[in-house]
Amino acid sequence: MMKRSITTTSKRRKPKAPPQQLEVAIDWEVRPGGMLVQKRSPVGSDPGCATAPFINIKVSHDSYHHLLSLPSTSTFGDLKKILARETKLEAKDQRLLFKGKEKGDEERLDMAGVKDMSKVILLEDPASKERKFVDKSKNHAKMLAYDAVMKVRTEVDKLSHKVAAMETCAKNENKIVVKEVEVLTELLMKELLKLDGIEAEGEAKTQRRIEVRRVQGYVDILDNLKLAQSTNHFDQTVPAVSVTTKWETFDSRIGSLTAPKHVQTSTKITKEWEQFE
Repeated sequence: MMKRSITTTSKRRKPKAPPQQLEVAIDWEVRPGGMLVQKRSPVGSDPGCATAPFINIKVSHDSYHHLLSLPSTSTFGDLKKILARETKLEAKDQRLLFKGKEKGDEERLDMAGVKDMSKVILLEDPASKERKFVDKSKNHAKMLAYDAVMKVRTEVDKLSHKVAAMETCAKNENKIVVKEVEVLTELLMKELLKLDGIEAEGEAKTQRRIEVRRVQGYVDILDNLKLAQSTNHFDQTVPAVSVTTKWETFDSRIGSLTAPKHVQTSTKITKEWEQFE
C-alpha cells in the first residue's frame, strides 16, 4: 500500500500597515508677559471642559446678585465675559475679588479654590467710574451748549422776517426808516454776542458756526440798506447848482470891490503948515 504525501502550503498574512498619525495644527498665542504658549480654547470648545464639572457661582455686584453656571476649569477672564453680558459692564472695567483678593484674567477657577456656590465680588474699576463721570459731564455740557444755540436760532428766525420785510420795501423803492434799521442791527449784534459766549464742542460747535455766519449775513444786508437809503436821501436834499447869464458889473478901482459904508480914522487934518529951513 502506497502512502500519499500531503504537502500543505501555509498562506502568509501581509503585515498591517501602521496606523497613520493625524497631524493636529496647534494655535499659539503670546501672553502679556511675552511667553509663547498654546492657545487656550474658549469655554465650551475645550475637550477638557466637557469632562470638567459645572459649578454654580454667586457673583455680588452692588445691590445685585447673579447666579452663574460654568465649568470649573474656566478662568476669571471667562467669568468676566459672561458678566459683561449680564451687567453691561465691559470686561476691562471689571475687578473680581475672591476671598478678599483680586484675581487675574488667566487664573483658573478650580486652581483658585472656587467651588460650587462660592461667592465672588464684582467691582467696577475706579478709573472707569471717573472716565464715565467725565464723559457724562461732557455730554451734559454739550447738551446745554446745543440748547443755547437753538435758543439763539429761534430769536434770529424772528429777526430774519423783519430783515426780509425791509429788503422787500427797498426793492419796491419804498422809504426805509434808518432808525429802524439801526435798532434791528443792534438786536442782531446782541444775538451774535450770545453765540460768542457759548463754549461748544462737536455738533453744538458746528451749529454755532452756522448761526454766526447767518447773523453776519443779515447784518451785512442791513448795512447795505442803510447805505443805500442814506445815499438816496443825500441826492434828494442837496440843491442843484443853477447857471444863469446875469453878470455883475465891477468897478475898475483897485481895492475892495465894495467900499465900506463908514470908515473911522484917527488922523486929524489941519490947515497949519510947518515951515522947514
